[in-house]
Amino acid sequence: MPYEWISPPENTTVELHLWPHQSLTAEGYVGIIGLAMALMTVPLIPILGTVVLWGILPFMLIALWGLKWALDLNRKHAQILEVLILDETDARLTRYGPRGEVQDWQSNRHWVQVHMHISDGPVPHYVTLQGGGREVEIGAFLSEEERQALYSELFALLAIK
Repeated sequence: MPYEWISPPENTTVELHLWPHQSLTAEGYVGIIGLAMALMTVPLIPILGTVVLWGILPFMLIALWGLKWALDLNRKHAQILEVLILDETDARLTRYGPRGEVQDWQSNRHWVQVHMHISDGPVPHYVTLQGGGREVEIGAFLSEEERQALYSELFALLAIK
C-alpha cells in the first residue's frame, strides 16, 4: 500500500506517510522509451538511404520527445507526500505538493474526528479529518479500497485517545 505507519515502540508519537502509487519504475521508463524508439524505426527500414528519411525523421523524433515529456510530467505531478503525526496532545497533517508547496493543518488530538464521505466527496469513500475548526482531506489519491482501509485504521487509532 502506498502508505506506511511509523511508530517507534518507545515513543507515543505515531506517524503516517502517504504517497500516490508509482507504477512506472525507472527501468520501465527506460523500457517504454526504448520500445517506442525501436518500433518507430521499423517503418524507416525501407526508406534508409533516401531523401524521404530526412523528411519523416524529425516528426518521429518530435513524437518520441512528446512521449518522454508526458511521462516526465506525469511523474512530477505524482510527487506528493502527506505526513500525519499524532502525539499525546496534537494531530498535525502536512502535505508536500508536487510544486514544492506545503500545506499544514493542526488540531488538538482530543477533538479530531475522522469522517468517510461515501458518495458526496470528489472521490468515492473520501476520507477527511475534522478538528480545529477545519476539515481536511487525507489520502484522496489512494485507491477506493486503500481509502477504506485507511479510514478503518485512523478510526481505530483516534478512538483510543
